[in-house]
Amino acid sequence: MAWHRPKFLPRREHSAPLPADLTQLGESQLALALCHRDGRIRQEAVRQSVRHPGLLPLVVIRCADWVGPVREHARQLLREAMNVDSALDLAPLILRVGRRDRGAFGVDVLGQILRQATCGQLAVLFSDPDRIVRRFAYRLAIEGQLLDPAELARAAAGDQDTVVQDLCATAALTALGDEGAYEDVLPPLLSARNPRTRSAGVTALRRAGRSEQAQPFLRDRSALVRACARYVVRQQGGDPAAWYRERCTVADDPELPPGAVIGLAECGNRADAGLLRPLLVHPSAGVRARAVAGLRALDCVDVKQLRPLLDDPAAGVVREAAAALLPSAKELPADWLSERTSSERPRHVRVGAFRLLDTCGGIVALRAAVGLLEDPDMKLRTWAAQSVQRWHPSPDGRRGDAEVGELLDRSQHLFSDYILRRRKWEAGLDIAGAGLAAP
Repeated sequence: MAWHRPKFLPRREHSAPLPADLTQLGESQLALALCHRDGRIRQEAVRQSVRHPGLLPLVVIRCADWVGPVREHARQLLREAMNVDSALDLAPLILRVGRRDRGAFGVDVLGQILRQATCGQLAVLFSDPDRIVRRFAYRLAIEGQLLDPAELARAAAGDQDTVVQDLCATAALTALGDEGAYEDVLPPLLSARNPRTRSAGVTALRRAGRSEQAQPFLRDRSALVRACARYVVRQQGGDPAAWYRERCTVADDPELPPGAVIGLAECGNRADAGLLRPLLVHPSAGVRARAVAGLRALDCVDVKQLRPLLDDPAAGVVREAAAALLPSAKELPADWLSERTSSERPRHVRVGAFRLLDTCGGIVALRAAVGLLEDPDMKLRTWAAQSVQRWHPSPDGRRGDAEVGELLDRSQHLFSDYILRRRKWEAGLDIAGAGLAAP
């Protein structure tokens, strides 16, 4: 067996070297020995650690030691010393060490011991800040049937981790069977903040014989929930598209939910664009934004209609309008867009205009990006700088344009000397001084 001996010893080994006999060491000195550079000392320290339960966290780490004898002795000690109470305390550490090479042993032992725990004991781990710990604990609880369906439903609705949400929601509905007490399970699922849990509840409405309750979820803010609601409604013989059309017919309805607007585009056809266009001037920003998104989904974008929305006071509307106009960016007047990148305009308007100008490429994109290098918003300045750095002349651009050289000079702090000369050469400028061979 070859043991690792580093050239430079830690300072503590110079000032207070460990004695040859470790049997007389106290807990603090054994803790140092468990972290020693020499594997033989770590191995002996593991043997002596049986006298000090407080050293179990270090023993857990040694269970994944790269030296085989150290690893085997640590695993034997962990198996013998750990009980349910200590396993609950050590679970976060064991699961973290379990992500290392040779770390699976501790996770296996942890699972074996915690399978003997009661639901009350495992509950400590249900609220652990580490989502890996919560996943592990809920899997054990589901495997041991320690939680009833209502408790699982509340856990799915309350936890922020998508894996826990899916685990608990699926387990809650599976445990119910076909004749379960849905009145205790469905309300937490249907009222959950996270869409994955709501969608599970909506889908379960059909099995529970309550398909009519799925209709209100056709207007949900989540696309996943809306899709599940449409499935349930169709299985009952309903027509989601007709439901959406009925609600979008009154263009000035202040109670119109944005989810109903985008829902129409998700299951409608191009003829439904006639219902969405009047909603572009709806008083609700959410409705206007979803109307733009719906026209984009139906491939019914009209540049003239959407162009005024780039000045909308709502950032969400401008964002959707810019996304819808991207394929037609070159059809928009470059000067008109450039005006909207001035510092007097709201930030979301500047962002939308620059997004379109950047898509145009060529000198239009370079001019806009250089103009935003002194923008008051740091993120927009950074985006503009990145745009300048990746800029290349467009194939159909005019070579030798003096404005290009001027713009590159204004942004020379973003390039090395070589790259700056290269960009000018690509644009047909300064070929003789570039130090590059002409093609």
